[in-house]
Amino acid sequence: MFVGHYTDVPEEDTGFEGVTIRWLVYPKLGAKNFAMRYFVLKKDAEIPIHQHDWEHEIFIMKGDGIITNEKEEVHVKAGNFLYVPPNEPHGYKALTETFEFLCLIPAKKEAVPEEKW
Repeated sequence: MFVGHYTDVPEEDTGFEGVTIRWLVYPKLGAKNFAMRYFVLKKDAEIPIHQHDWEHEIFIMKGDGIITNEKEEVHVKAGNFLYVPPNEPHGYKALTETFEFLCLIPAKKEAVPEEKW
């Protein structure tokens, strides 16, 4: 078993202005099926629409944001959860001071950075 606190995990740059990621659970820790990440978007920061061949499970921890799949925009807030199917376009935008969420993905080589293996 591994127990940690998210604040002990360093924030990493995502390449998007105002967006950080903390890799909480990943294969190097022994996770064989899923990786867990904690994202923080500062107000008005965005992760542009993109897509992958893997699913996402997301739980909104703090703040309000917009989730889009190109066809619709949904306002989400702390306590909301969502499922993004494989290959569905998706993007995020922060509406409040911070918009924070957990995101689980499959532990696949193409989804998890090499240093997390």
